[in-house]
Amino acid sequence: MKIKIYAIGKIKDFYKLGVDEYVKRLSSYCKIEIVELKDESISEKPSEKEIQKAIDIEGKRVVSLLKDNEYLIGLDLNKKEMDSVEFSRYISNKLEQSGSNISFVIGGSYGLSEELKARINDSFSFGKMTFPHQLARLILLEQIYRAFKILNNETYHK
Repeated sequence: MKIKIYAIGKIKDFYKLGVDEYVKRLSSYCKIEIVELKDESISEKPSEKEIQKAIDIEGKRVVSLLKDNEYLIGLDLNKKEMDSVEFSRYISNKLEQSGSNISFVIGGSYGLSEELKARINDSFSFGKMTFPHQLARLILLEQIYRAFKILNNETYHK
């Protein structure tokens, strides 16, 4: 079983500790691979055109790495929300449907490109709140870990 996470932007040290901890915890359930891609530099007060250009470049970086048969799940603020039990069933179903391999993509600060959205097989949201994309990586890993604990009837989820 393999889960890959494509993440735009370098993780900061204080998030890295949490990310490393959940990657370690998940190692007994699945193989986790995090593909960290460079985020585009933009000015402090960017124009819409500059923002769109950065989103498109970041999207192309992800799309260039995807395999044709890769089942890709996007994090999108405007998509369906799930509680942790629903997410655990979702993970289980997607792993079963995709032959035990799924991938997630976390966009940069301004979101996902249209090209990347067109390639995504499914999407969900952590909710209506906005989180830094680095924190989203940590939250995703924690929820994947929680999902495996729920699926294995192990204590952790309360």
